[in-house]
Amino acid sequence: MSLLTSLIQASTRFQQAMDTRQAPSGKPDDGVTTQSPKLEATGSPGEDRFTPSEQAAQDPADVKVQKIPLNQYKQTVAQDLSYIRDTLRHKLAEYNVHPATALNVSKGEDGKMMVEGKVSDEIRGKIEKDLNNNRDFADAFSRLSVSEPTLHFMDNALKLNQAYGVRNSLLSALVSENQQFNGLQDVLHRYDSLRRNTSAHQPMSAGDSQRYAFNLNARA
Repeated sequence: MSLLTSLIQASTRFQQAMDTRQAPSGKPDDGVTTQSPKLEATGSPGEDRFTPSEQAAQDPADVKVQKIPLNQYKQTVAQDLSYIRDTLRHKLAEYNVHPATALNVSKGEDGKMMVEGKVSDEIRGKIEKDLNNNRDFADAFSRLSVSEPTLHFMDNALKLNQAYGVRNSLLSALVSENQQFNGLQDVLHRYDSLRRNTSAHQPMSAGDSQRYAFNLNARA
């Protein structure tokens, strides 16, 4: 909830700034638009004619955020997504389960794979056993449990930044000024550290604790 509150507060401050900038100065509205250089020239000599988007583009904090290689991150994570999806589909086929059957895979408190879905207890148990004996699957799942939520957050925050100029402090903290230190693993490590720090200051009940789950539906 702290991330959502931060975004709402940032959006409110952004709107207030816009309202203040657009407030009348004793003159009737001259219909000037921020996208027309000729019309902007009709303003008073000392008047600030820069739009918030132009200011943001010049701000180093926003510049570094705009350089995030998000698509590159997604391509790397897609390999784990594909592997997990294919493994689960093969398991459905192996046990003669309809390929459109939805499965939910997560890790229990003991670190073992848990499978939920409309399958018999016998088949569910066999799939769970196979997955727990598959080290490659466990490793891919562990990576995905960190990378997918991180990229989901970054994607949403970046879209808000690009569309409305809303700056997210957590997104800025994830990105280094030095692009050399903005590899996927660097970003994931910083996000995990910040998340753990936030959780330490805002304890959650056992029922609210975060648990990553991968959902499969072969028709999706």
